[in-house]
Amino acid sequence: MSARSLGTLDPESRDGHSGATDPSAPSGGDRRRESMVRRLIRRPVGVVAGVWLLLVIVGAVFAPLLAPYDPENQDLSVVLSGPTGTHLLGTDPLGRDVLSQLLYGARPTLLGVLCALVTWLILGTTLGLIGGYMGGIADSAIGRIVDLLLSLPPLVILLVVFAVFPGSLYVPMALLGVIASAGLVRVVRSVTLTVREELYIRAARVAGLSHLRIIVRHVFPRISSTLIVQASLFAGVALVIESGLAFLGFGVVLPNPSWGGVIQEASQVLPRSAWLLVPSGGAVGLTVVAFVLLGNAVRDVSTADWAPSQLSRRTRRSAGPAIPSEGSSDTPPRMPSPDAVLSVEELSVETIGPNSVQVVTDVSFTVNRGETVAVLGESGCGKTVTTLAVLGLLPSGMRRSAGRVMLGETDLTAGPSALESVRGRRVGYVAQEPMLSLDPTYTVGSQIAEAVRRHHGLSRRDARLRAVELLAAVNIREPETTARRYTHQLSGGMLQRCVIALALSGDPELLIADEPTTALDVTVQAEILGLLRRIQKERGMAMILVTHDWGVVASVADRAVVMYAGEIVEEAPVSALVSDPRHPYARALIASHPALASRGERLPAIGGSVPPAGLWTRTACRFAPRCIEASEECRRGPVPLTMVDAERLARCVHASPSPVEMPQ
Repeated sequence: MSARSLGTLDPESRDGHSGATDPSAPSGGDRRRESMVRRLIRRPVGVVAGVWLLLVIVGAVFAPLLAPYDPENQDLSVVLSGPTGTHLLGTDPLGRDVLSQLLYGARPTLLGVLCALVTWLILGTTLGLIGGYMGGIADSAIGRIVDLLLSLPPLVILLVVFAVFPGSLYVPMALLGVIASAGLVRVVRSVTLTVREELYIRAARVAGLSHLRIIVRHVFPRISSTLIVQASLFAGVALVIESGLAFLGFGVVLPNPSWGGVIQEASQVLPRSAWLLVPSGGAVGLTVVAFVLLGNAVRDVSTADWAPSQLSRRTRRSAGPAIPSEGSSDTPPRMPSPDAVLSVEELSVETIGPNSVQVVTDVSFTVNRGETVAVLGESGCGKTVTTLAVLGLLPSGMRRSAGRVMLGETDLTAGPSALESVRGRRVGYVAQEPMLSLDPTYTVGSQIAEAVRRHHGLSRRDARLRAVELLAAVNIREPETTARRYTHQLSGGMLQRCVIALALSGDPELLIADEPTTALDVTVQAEILGLLRRIQKERGMAMILVTHDWGVVASVADRAVVMYAGEIVEEAPVSALVSDPRHPYARALIASHPALASRGERLPAIGGSVPPAGLWTRTACRFAPRCIEASEECRRGPVPLTMVDAERLARCVHASPSPVEMPQ
């Protein structure tokens, strides 16, 4: 059997377009030119709410010009007159014009709401983003602060502050923002925990962007819609609280007008005249409703660029800490290669918790300069977890329990700074789901340019030009147009090319591609594989290809590492592995490839499935329960990874090791 017989995909590069886009779809530039105001105008409810709030603000700002009377001017001849041509909204018990009082009273009311809202937003957003994105000690400390704030009785605290600062409005309202920010912290933290698990956040970290830039540019825009809604709701609550406090006689000192003060006067004369409660209570009620409706409308139009109705929003797990520890391995010692770009030594990964489970066990392999190493196996065998451990991007429930990862002379397990210094610059990453690898709130060109500026320090203009060059380098026919598009405007093949361009933005020496052809049709798969092969040859990069497809392995890879149940079961050059696999699992995988099936015959399959990590055992061969060649010797004890010949390792008692001298 030859490797070529499994290469069902043409590895040669093609110049064809990877997918057509809808020509009627507006480009990213066209969408940006369409102002938010125009989109908001198309929403009647939002327009009405916005007009009302604008009238209230204009009335408060220009009250001296718009008010027909001085708000303190009394005319006892027209007490509680009701609406008239002279007094449009009537008069109060002292004959003062109600419209003038509402116009002047809107000033302290809106300023108090603004003071509380700004304080609430700054504290709640900042602490929520830090806690949700960073996790760890920062998240724990912020959680304690939130618990403390939630335990405080806000009304009692505000009354105490009013007693200390009599006549002051802004200090109590700012304190209200501080106390109420605890709820926003929890909301923002919850949304951030979800957003940080998106694959494009992981891709941004691999691209080498700083935590601050990722938070500001990629996390914050995704939570902005939540903030808009929450802010509109809190503004309404703050308005009600401010008016309620003024109703009780706190804050604005009489005879200075306020909306709460007008309501208080209306309550005293309710049996004599119910009308006075209509304009005062109506002003508060309509403004609260307007805040909420406008917030919903602004949220909808602000996400229109990147969130079409059919846009998928699946979540992914986020990066977790890598904790160095010691471990042992049964892997034979290897001679260090002077051409090794990456060396993985006895790498083990386990879950975090009281009942820790090992999901990757003593994995060791090297990747030389210009070489493609395929890591393959069924789903659940630990392929992706191994590569994520190399990148320091393990899911939040896992950690590295043993082993070392060397990128040249750089120890990637030395700490976060070592990883941050190589991500994007020396190591590029191509994920299996390109739609989730790019931020939908920005055009693809802006994201590539962002990475280029990070790694090469170019100006914005030069970075944009370089982004277009990278898009052209990955065989995109119209790179300038594509650079202005959002992710939902591109096909799967186009998106995968954009992700590859992003991975190449730092000119890496190692490229890790995790199932780069998943969910693509056969023609596009061939184009992507040919593209990767061409780019590798041109740049002399090393590449790790994570896959389960032997056709992909035979087309692209030089050497293959077969994994089963979290450990390596065979490693050999692809040609040798395809023609003469020594481990039963490798033989079964090859035998089940559709390219080898004969017409009319049933396709061979491996019985059973990969067991969950918690059921793996170190006391016997992990493949034995599914292996047709298993014997009592296979179940007697752990099976070590042994040298079978000069270029092959296998973990099987039936592998027939040759008398090859072990390298020292």
